[in-house]
Amino acid sequence: MTTDTMAEYNFQNTFPIITTTAEKQKLDNLTKCFNSTSNDGTLRVPLGVFYALFFLFGLCGNLLALCVFLRLNSKKNSVRIFLINLALADLVLMVCLPFRVVYHANNNRWSLHPVFCRVVGNVFYMNMYVSIFLLGVISIDRYVKLQSVSSKQRFLSRKQSIITCCLLWVVAAVFIIPLIALGGESTQSVMCFQYKNLRNAKWKAYVNIGVVVIFWVVYATLVTSYGKIAMRLLQISKEKPDFPNAAKYRRTAQKSFFVLFLFTLCFVPYHLVRIFYIYSQITDFSCRWIQLLDKMNELSLLLSAFNSCLDPVMYFLLCSSMRRTVLQALQINCCLKMSGSSSSSYDKGRSQKEQATQSDTSTV
Repeated sequence: MTTDTMAEYNFQNTFPIITTTAEKQKLDNLTKCFNSTSNDGTLRVPLGVFYALFFLFGLCGNLLALCVFLRLNSKKNSVRIFLINLALADLVLMVCLPFRVVYHANNNRWSLHPVFCRVVGNVFYMNMYVSIFLLGVISIDRYVKLQSVSSKQRFLSRKQSIITCCLLWVVAAVFIIPLIALGGESTQSVMCFQYKNLRNAKWKAYVNIGVVVIFWVVYATLVTSYGKIAMRLLQISKEKPDFPNAAKYRRTAQKSFFVLFLFTLCFVPYHLVRIFYIYSQITDFSCRWIQLLDKMNELSLLLSAFNSCLDPVMYFLLCSSMRRTVLQALQINCCLKMSGSSSSSYDKGRSQKEQATQSDTSTV
């Protein structure tokens, strides 16, 4: 059985039994459309290249961030715990990217068992939304700390933060198990990450819609929290320009806008496209619109994966303790290399001097 025949077989299996000639003709047209969409290699090379770059930079950056967060001597407060879990989520997402790279390099053909396709796809999305949720919680934590009258007031204690993160991972894992177990098509399929029609499995579409709604709730929380933080700090810096921390407040406000900008850039395009993409999976759309939405979904998803590379940059720019630790490590490393080079030069010069002295003595 050829690849195109397998894809057509899998697509037809997603529909109920055909009862009329008109429905059969409609199904044939949709089958051709889906086959052409699945076999369209327009974005194959760019997606493979960018996912490979994201994997290399994201893996190094998040490993560095995780090591720094774990080795910091200061007590792990709630934000530090959230950042550790955020770096961990980004690392797990990075592990999924090589599978996508190989898939695109193999002419959009999945060479492993179909169950691994479902595992990789669902784990990728699980960690993306874990990251989104954690970024939302961090924004609330920062806002509560700014609004608190007493320095002892906090959004979540250290213990509560640990429990929250543990519950988040458990809920996310439990959530994707049915999607992996019940999301299978024909075992003969060599397709993965492709556009799927969900008319005969609308519950998946409803799950996706629920996830999109959760994203917009988190995004509204993020905009509200960081927006109020930035406006409050700017107001203080304007009202008290001679205040010693006025310049620091302005910089913090700018950083809040920067975090909001990165989040919007990476995640908003995907979830805007996602609304129309899911709707097309359960209703009648023309073939041209399906192909356009499929390409837009792939490109916007690329931006979402890019966020995992930008997170370590954000940590370095916004987290003074991490920036200080990394710079100190680089400074120590440079000093060790310089001292090693100096000592080796000194030993070499001393050895040459001793050889010259021995030579002079033997001559005498």
